[in-house]
Amino acid sequence: MFVRVFTPSFLVAGLALAAAAWYGGPQALILTAVLGVLEISLSFDNAVVNAAVLERMSQFWQRMFLTVGVVVAVFGMRLLFPLAVVAVGAHIGPLRALELALNPPANGAGAFPDGRLSYEALLADANPKIATFGAVFLLLLFLNFVCAERPVTWLSWLERPLARLGRFPMFPVTVTLMLLVLTAGFIAPDDKADVVMVAGTLGMVTYFVVDGLGAHFENEQAGRTGPSRAALATGRAAFFGFLYLEVLDASFSFDGVIGSFAITADPIIIALGLGLIGAMFVRSITIYLVRKGTLSEYVYLEHGAHWAIGALALVLLYSSGHHVNEVATGLIGVAIITAAFVSSLVHNKRSRVRTEEDAPAEHHLLAVTDSADNIIAPEGTVV
Repeated sequence: MFVRVFTPSFLVAGLALAAAAWYGGPQALILTAVLGVLEISLSFDNAVVNAAVLERMSQFWQRMFLTVGVVVAVFGMRLLFPLAVVAVGAHIGPLRALELALNPPANGAGAFPDGRLSYEALLADANPKIATFGAVFLLLLFLNFVCAERPVTWLSWLERPLARLGRFPMFPVTVTLMLLVLTAGFIAPDDKADVVMVAGTLGMVTYFVVDGLGAHFENEQAGRTGPSRAALATGRAAFFGFLYLEVLDASFSFDGVIGSFAITADPIIIALGLGLIGAMFVRSITIYLVRKGTLSEYVYLEHGAHWAIGALALVLLYSSGHHVNEVATGLIGVAIITAAFVSSLVHNKRSRVRTEEDAPAEHHLLAVTDSADNIIAPEGTVV
């Protein structure tokens, strides 16, 4: 299974590295490889959450996520999205933005001799609204998970009180709005406060629309065909689940796209490294988790992924006004996922020990019962 799932990713990675070497020589090859490894290592929480959604979808939509989804991730988020942000922010055309990206100022300067800002500087100027949009979307995703009643909890001392608070329908929205106002008032630059509020509001609207439509069509299909997993993985429900995954991936990629400029500002190298290599491997990891049933085997992994999302959302809100090292951000998520994985291993081990301890007792009880039946059974009766 590993070979079948990951072979396309290795092939695409090889082609991407070859394209980078052809485009910019050994230096471009190395930068592309670094960006690819960085994206893979810091996006495992993304893959886990994706798997939780994707396991409810048919193989057709899983293939769509692995093919069409990669096109959206590579060309949409890693190439076109930054160009669009720069074009809108600088009031220039997309082709002009691409020209700025491909021809940066000398010596890594933030502006050209005539005073025009570089592509990197324009994108950094747009960071508060980009980060806030993604942060609000991810924050709502996190809060709606941890504030729901669940039979299994990981950080029970915290998740159970949050679940009780979640009985109030507007609790996640209230917390999100409070954090958005605090971000606009105390964290974001003064001249970006209104932009941050608008971007955060758009992030909320996006979450409500995509998540709400997906839930609506899932309930509609469940009502017609019964609560089977197959019924929840087809038609419009699966389509909006696919859209949900794409928006989720976009929200995760915001910090990576901005942070990649610490390595290179070349959009082609970013698209090859973060997009073709990183996004493709993240999708393969997602498919592998689904096919192996990893979320069922390691019961706390999904919880850990959502706590990592919550941490990423807070970091993104903070980054709207302060620089945050993207490697440190990713390592926070890796640490939380690792802790959840270790907790799952401990849980599974304890469950096996309890099962082994209970088994002899059950055998002993059956033996005693059988002896008693033989004693009290009438003579000549076969028991």
